Amino acid sequence: MGFFGRGGLRLLHCLLYAVWQVGSGQVHYSVTEEAKHGTFVGRIAQDLGLEIGDLVSRLFRMVSADRRDYLEVNVQNGILFVNSRIDREELCGRSPVCSIHLEVIVERPLQVFHVEVEIKDINDNQPVFSVSQKNLFIYESSPLDSRFPLEGALDADIGVNAVLTYRLSPNDFFSLDIQNNEEQIKPLGLVLKKLLDREETPEFHLLLTATDGGKPELTGTVQLQITVLDVNDNAPKFDKKVYKVRLAENSLNGTMVIKVTASDMDEGTNNQITYSFESDVPPNILSKFAIDPMDGDIRVIGQIDFEESKSYQIQVEATDKGIPKMVGHCMILVEVIDTNDNVPEVSVKSLSLPVPEDSPSGTVIALISVSDRDSGTNGQVTCSLSPPGPFTLVSTFRNYYSLVLEGSVDRERVPAYELVVTARDGGSPALWATARVSVAIADVNDNAPAFEQPVYTVFVKENNPPGCHIFTVSAVDRDAQENALVSYSLVERRVGERPLSSYVSVHSESGKVYALQPLDHEELELLQFQVSARDAGFPPLGSNVSLQVFVLDENDNAPVVLPPHAGVSPVTELVSQSVAVGHVVAKIRAVDADSGYNAWLSYEQLPEVGVGRSPFRVGLYTGEISTTRALEETDGQRQMLLVLVKDHGEPPLSATATLSISVVESGQALKASSGVPRSVASAGKEAMALDVNVYLIIAICSVSSLLVLSLLLYVALRCSGPQQGVYGPGKPTPVCSSEVGSWSYSQQQRQKVCSGEGGAKSDLMVFSPNLPPCSGPADSAELQEVVMEHLGKVTSFLDIPQNWNFSLCLFIY
Repeated sequence: MGFFGRGGLRLLHCLLYAVWQVGSGQVHYSVTEEAKHGTFVGRIAQDLGLEIGDLVSRLFRMVSADRRDYLEVNVQNGILFVNSRIDREELCGRSPVCSIHLEVIVERPLQVFHVEVEIKDINDNQPVFSVSQKNLFIYESSPLDSRFPLEGALDADIGVNAVLTYRLSPNDFFSLDIQNNEEQIKPLGLVLKKLLDREETPEFHLLLTATDGGKPELTGTVQLQITVLDVNDNAPKFDKKVYKVRLAENSLNGTMVIKVTASDMDEGTNNQITYSFESDVPPNILSKFAIDPMDGDIRVIGQIDFEESKSYQIQVEATDKGIPKMVGHCMILVEVIDTNDNVPEVSVKSLSLPVPEDSPSGTVIALISVSDRDSGTNGQVTCSLSPPGPFTLVSTFRNYYSLVLEGSVDRERVPAYELVVTARDGGSPALWATARVSVAIADVNDNAPAFEQPVYTVFVKENNPPGCHIFTVSAVDRDAQENALVSYSLVERRVGERPLSSYVSVHSESGKVYALQPLDHEELELLQFQVSARDAGFPPLGSNVSLQVFVLDENDNAPVVLPPHAGVSPVTELVSQSVAVGHVVAKIRAVDADSGYNAWLSYEQLPEVGVGRSPFRVGLYTGEISTTRALEETDGQRQMLLVLVKDHGEPPLSATATLSISVVESGQALKASSGVPRSVASAGKEAMALDVNVYLIIAICSVSSLLVLSLLLYVALRCSGPQQGVYGPGKPTPVCSSEVGSWSYSQQQRQKVCSGEGGAKSDLMVFSPNLPPCSGPADSAELQEVVMEHLGKVTSFLDIPQNWNFSLCLFIY
């Protein structure tokens, strides 16, 4: 109860992760009204089966239905005690049963107990008469045993404390008379015991005392001022002493209640009667009823409310016009009939919001109480919940309901519910009231960050500056707040001998991927790694996305001439003067570490200053030096050739090779050839054959793999639509340099192939997808034709003998 102020109850917030339970019984206590502060009421914790040590940790609290803090609980010892003054008459009026209904709520798990504390009446109210002095006018001719009614006293207490006894001060003429009838009404009256003589005693001053039955007894008094009148023989007389009538509440003003009639046996003016209420009728009757003085009609003039008073007792008197006037008396009992005129009241006493979306079924969301001031079926209230959803109302006790979660909720689907609680009474027509309850759903971390696609392909040119932004990954989390806050990180692994983090990094907040160092196509053509997206929820959830970073080649490597023409000093080649036109004298071999156009080499003979037309030429793509005409004596015995090897990059890079050709007679050339020892020549051929076999195996495997990859890439491109740009997500787009397709070659990945098409050729054309996209071969037949053409050039490059017949089908399969 430490959470509540004396001005009213605060809303209670219950934890929703506990399983809800409802107390199965009701604990009953009693305490007398006007008990002092701190008066012991009961050991509530012990009686409810709760551990005293758990009261604080389980958030023990108590709710009163009337929102007053009459009672309090000491959470240190579990004792229920009186907190403030309790006045039973103020709390319950004259109701025979007066109780305070309490709701005890504890958590972990949530339990609700219903406690009823009965307020016992004590004799704290004395009898009270409506007036302090009552004036009576009695004719001296009144016969013995004449009865004169008196208004009794009222005691606000109940039971024995409200049972009154009366006594009259001693005298010789009057005595008290109390009659019992079927309505349990005890009309009080004076009875004349001795004839009056106005001339002897014109007035009497008596004291009427009312004593209640409480302990100690309390009393109230009224002075009776009796004036003795002379003359009139007969007083008016009503048809009945007591009239009973039923009146519906909310009757309109002017509604007839009853018509009373009295008669007087006298004649003349002594027979003329006027009607009126007695002078000491309570003000609440005078404000609601009026009587016509001439005809005795009693009508409604005020609001008749069953909830204010269920019945009325009206004292009516009939007075004649004689001298002295004589009066007759009767009583009207008005029973008020209840109508359904009060709308039910709905009160949401406790809200536990927001509701986590992973709350289990049975979680209590709110405690709701309903009430109706009407009685009977008009005051019977039922509750319903709308619209349909994962919530329901469970009746826990008399006029108490719990709003309970009975299904699952998902914040991402419905973030909040607007519920309407309708309370409807049993009257006809029925009245109802509504209360709106807004139930917000709290987010829990039940959604992992999600990427748009599982794999992204990125193209990056080599030699990029360090810290270059190459791509941005983005994941979306459907949760809210910190559960939707996504951070990014690399899934660490090793790339060769180095960690992945030495190549790339990712910004934890923006998801931007940076290249930490310049990438080298010749060292790393494809970098594959994963980026992890993880939210900030508890426990955190995450997902991974794969990135394929293709390093695009740039022309950053010049061609390199292979031995034996790689040295600074020119290599001397011998050629017979009688060789035929087209004879191959020598072959310049060169490689380029780049790929594609950057590695596609061409050979060009540089003209010498002062030298006329040379009898030799260099193959543009083969590097073969051959004769263009028959050698003549004028050509000289020695020719110096300077060959420029140039790639097709932008800008192109080049290298040079110097070759010295000595023209000799036929016999000298033969002798020079035969001068090599037989054993040495044989050993050289065997070594060359072994090298050729190794290169052949490598070439077959490489070309076969390359062909299969090219065909798959071609089919994929034919089946797919246009792709996104270089840095956007999507599949890699093949590129080519001309109508002959594209192939990949580098110094680290040399391919040796051969073809069974006859003459040897030395033309190796290499390509790589590092240029703007263009169309590949129109169909597979054209692709095979291109492959066959370049296989022949590869065999020339590897110097495979012409009589080695390898079927082209081997490469295709």
